[in-house]
Amino acid sequence: MPDQSSWLREATATAEGGHVRTDDGGFSTALASPLAPHCTGLTPEQLLAAAFASCLHHAAVEVAGEITDEAHTVQVRAEAKLGRDNDGRYRADVHAEISSAGLSRDQLADLVEYADRLWPFSSSDASRHRLTVTPAENGRH
Repeated sequence: MPDQSSWLREATATAEGGHVRTDDGGFSTALASPLAPHCTGLTPEQLLAAAFASCLHHAAVEVAGEITDEAHTVQVRAEAKLGRDNDGRYRADVHAEISSAGLSRDQLADLVEYADRLWPFSSSDASRHRLTVTPAENGRH
């Protein structure tokens, strides 16, 4: 992993009490709760689909700017499915589609290939990300 000085962007989010929010206030929404199925809010699969669509859109717009002056027409649609393995662990399946007006079939194929390679959650390389989960210090929010 790169050292901390090489990171381009950083964000922090907190989920608690049926809500998730970024610490900068840019995003805040209610969450569905497995403890209160009657509650309304976003589900984990909705958040996963939105996150992948957003991340891949960012990469696709960057790449599209090198292919066409129509980068503003890039659209990413992501579908996320969650399932459970026999041992109870969740598994995710995410499928994303990229489109952009005015591109030839070859240009669109190049756009998809390059955008997929840019983001750390590439369809071909699961080794480019790491998740570390640790207990928080008591009373830390």
